[in-house]
Amino acid sequence: MDLKILFEQAAADSKTLSDRPSNDTLLQLYSLYKQSTEGDVNVDPPSNPFDFVSKAKFESWAGLKGKTKEAAMQEYIDLVNKLKN
Repeated sequence: MDLKILFEQAAADSKTLSDRPSNDTLLQLYSLYKQSTEGDVNVDPPSNPFDFVSKAKFESWAGLKGKTKEAAMQEYIDLVNKLKN
C-alpha cells in the first residue's frame, strides 16, 4: 500500500488509541508528524523562555533535521502500530 495512505491511516489511528501515550511518546509522534508533513523545522524557536511545551515541541522536531519525509512517515506508522498493540 502507498506510504502516504498508510501514514494518513496511522494519523487517524493515533487519535483513537485506547491508552494515552506518555509525554515523551506524544512528543515523538508530534515531531515525526511535522517532519513527515513539512520537512525540516521551518519556524523560529519560541521566544518565551517559559513556554516549555512549545520549546519541547520545537526541540523535538528540530532533532529530526535531515530525516527524509518518507523515513519520518515510516517511523510514525511503526510507532502508531506499536502503540495500538
